[in-house]
Amino acid sequence: MVRLFGPLVGLFFAVALLWSFGNGAYNAVTQPSPPTAEALFHKHPKEVAFSFDGAFGTFDKAQLQRGFKVYQEVCSNCHSLKQVAFRDLTQLGYNEAEVKAIAKNWGNKAQTFDPKTGDRGDRPNLPSDHFPPVYYAGQGNPPDLSLVAKSRHGGAQYIHSLLTGYTDQVGYKNGQGQELLKMFPDAKTPDGLYFNPYFANLNLAMPQPLTSDGQVTYSDGKAATVDQMALDVSAFLTWTAEPKLDKRKQTGWPVLGFLLAATVLAYLAKRNVWADKH
Repeated sequence: MVRLFGPLVGLFFAVALLWSFGNGAYNAVTQPSPPTAEALFHKHPKEVAFSFDGAFGTFDKAQLQRGFKVYQEVCSNCHSLKQVAFRDLTQLGYNEAEVKAIAKNWGNKAQTFDPKTGDRGDRPNLPSDHFPPVYYAGQGNPPDLSLVAKSRHGGAQYIHSLLTGYTDQVGYKNGQGQELLKMFPDAKTPDGLYFNPYFANLNLAMPQPLTSDGQVTYSDGKAATVDQMALDVSAFLTWTAEPKLDKRKQTGWPVLGFLLAATVLAYLAKRNVWADKH
């Protein structure tokens, strides 16, 4: 009897499993889940062109210097850049004297520790030092920006969209907006947070950092509009995340050429070796 009922029990569970899977798939197709607040209000990054886009793109050093100035005067108050050393700024076109001055005059100093006495202190930064961490006194823990361009989908376009995407939720003031708020009360921005449709959950703790044109003065005479400052700092943060981007592209094309030539030679060698075998 056991041998008779064993296969029947297994068949029963297999049929039940198949029915459950089919029923779930049918419901998913015919009865889609209700939309979420993120699905209704969240926006994809804006389409913005940068000089380093594409297989032949390269960094614009003038833009990178402007972006560093925006980071230095606006972003560095809250966000660290601890994966980057001061001496790396020579890649942006700064000379050694300028790098030494930037390191020495940086707001946060390098921390020191004497293992013999246990004393802690500080000293002026050196070009060989990494940018010191930022000790934020407010709520939350602002992320380090060293690799933010690689850790966020959209990279530079996402950063630019986020910096220029703050809004007061004007659409919520009309009748349709009020109805949406009734449906999705979690979409309403809580006190102490700021609405930004380019942020994943719509509300973030960072207030709008770039608030007005001319907030930063560019030494090259470029007009420092909010959009331009956002573009420049987005390019700079792309460089901090991928400082070897130019060299990687320059190396990639010769490597592809070599592989193509090697493939052709291998094919011709194969034809020659097996010519008498056919």
